[in-house]
Amino acid sequence: MNKLFNGEVALVTGGSSGIGRATAMAFAAEGAKVVVASRRSEESEETVRLIEADGGEAMFVKTDVSKTSEVQAMIAETLKRFGALNFAFNNAGIEGDPFVPVEEYSETTWDQVIEINLKGVFLCMKYELAHIVKAKGAIVNMASVAGLVGGRVGSAYYASKHGVVGLTKAAALEYADKGIRINAVAPAVIKSAMTDRTFFHDEERTAAVIARHPVGRG
Repeated sequence: MNKLFNGEVALVTGGSSGIGRATAMAFAAEGAKVVVASRRSEESEETVRLIEADGGEAMFVKTDVSKTSEVQAMIAETLKRFGALNFAFNNAGIEGDPFVPVEEYSETTWDQVIEINLKGVFLCMKYELAHIVKAKGAIVNMASVAGLVGGRVGSAYYASKHGVVGLTKAAALEYADKGIRINAVAPAVIKSAMTDRTFFHDEERTAAVIARHPVGRG
């Protein structure tokens, strides 16, 4: 059966769980060879196992997207195993809990969130682009509704996701004449391990989050 991505190569950062895992599995279901990149080995190997159990092909590369050398190694391993890179979903991100007002926000937490959520997307695109251009492929970056509107507490998360939106717009214009597409997605609160930690472990937080979703669920 002809599938959408037969034989093409898709890289998914943050592929250990949640949206990243679901995306990796969706790529594989459509015939892509999938590279799962994450800092979390056990969870990422489980993503690979799930893909292989369904007849797909995947590999895991342990990667901290805030580190240049690890992003370069991720790309090198992708090319060594599969020989190309057609698509990338730059999804890796952290929430930066605890969510507190700006004057109480830790500089260490600020740096961690910006390094992973924004610098990580920049570094991934920086080293993906030559191969994506060659393949006439596409890049999708993970932003958030928090990249489109402001909100109370969580200043680094809002700042990082606004940055991803701006970075994506800039890169999309820079590379439009190369025949590739670069877009961002901006979901609201999706139930996952990360949002379970941040919101859904607490009844008051859960109620506040659900109230902001017209569909009545996360």
